[in-house]
Amino acid sequence: MKSVFSKEETDKLLSRINNLTQSSRPFWGEMNVSQMLAHCNVPYEMIYTDNYPKPNLFKRFLLKIFVKKAVVGEKPYPKNGRTAPQFIITDDRDFEKEKKQLISYLIKTQELGENYFNNKENHSFGRLTKEEWNRMFYKHLDHHLKQFGV
Repeated sequence: MKSVFSKEETDKLLSRINNLTQSSRPFWGEMNVSQMLAHCNVPYEMIYTDNYPKPNLFKRFLLKIFVKKAVVGEKPYPKNGRTAPQFIITDDRDFEKEKKQLISYLIKTQELGENYFNNKENHSFGRLTKEEWNRMFYKHLDHHLKQFGV
């Protein structure tokens, strides 16, 4: 899998994001492009902000058992798959603001590097390896960029 920790791959992701416009339409799903960008910001917000409370121990246990493999595994996400409530974006969002924020998060993540993330605690799944962090980041973003044809 391509690595979000590689400057070359991050630059490719940034190029794809910069090919989005406010009029970009999805091939599937209900989110508009601004909502999709906001949705893609959520995993980074869970790391870099305090906007989302951690799930309680019982919920984290269930997430580790039933969800973790789908999120951090190598298998691509299905189209129109279910998402966690905190990832559901239904309100209007500012396209430029969400795009700028996502770009900032990608650059920050790449610059911090894989060693920063290796065995770092994840909000929902506990400690993840650098490979699991990378798959989670890359797979999610790639899925949604493909959703919008970039």
